[in-house]
Amino acid sequence: MPASELASIAAYWNESADAFDDEADHGLRDPHVNAAWAQRLTDWLPDSPADVLDLGCGTGSLTLLMAQQGHRPAGVDLSPRMIELATRKLSSAGFAVPFMVGDAGDPPAAVGGPFDAIVVRHLVWTLPAPAEALARWLSLLRPGGRLVLVEGRWQTSAEAGTYTPGSPKLPWFGGVTAARLIETLERLADVVDTEHLTDPTLWGRAIQDERYVVIARPKR
Repeated sequence: MPASELASIAAYWNESADAFDDEADHGLRDPHVNAAWAQRLTDWLPDSPADVLDLGCGTGSLTLLMAQQGHRPAGVDLSPRMIELATRKLSSAGFAVPFMVGDAGDPPAAVGGPFDAIVVRHLVWTLPAPAEALARWLSLLRPGGRLVLVEGRWQTSAEAGTYTPGSPKLPWFGGVTAARLIETLERLADVVDTEHLTDPTLWGRAIQDERYVVIARPKR
């Protein structure tokens, strides 16, 4: 994306950062919500220690769970304030995790790799070219690595939209159905697992919209 568009998006998330963890599934402050996500990561990720990239890491709540489970995580987020909070959160817990400011849809070269797993939660709706991003993420995986996509569909309008002035049109604005994401992924990867995430413990409340995980591996 052009720098001007990235700047407007970064500003949007900078403004959201300080209240971001107030959402139960963002801050994971409730021990039941925290435990539910920890168990899911155990199910979805390779045995530890694994090299895991957390894209769109926000304030680092999932990154912290990965570190606590013995993995070697790294995080990328476009918002400098989110990265500041994530770094503080991990440091306070005794973990030195590399975080960097960058476009999660097109991760900076400094992120390194390859990785055993890449975790992406509620990010693809923010991307102007999601299929291209999926291809880039898959290219960062080791053979046999896995792409873990935790996504959902929160709005029913089929129209593309933007979420901040100056940002590009987003084809998956409001989220994407599992069926559409899988259809896109199957052109690029082998989908090995999918599950609807209906457990209210994950979200701190009952939900009515579609939320799910899709796990894929690069095509051999």
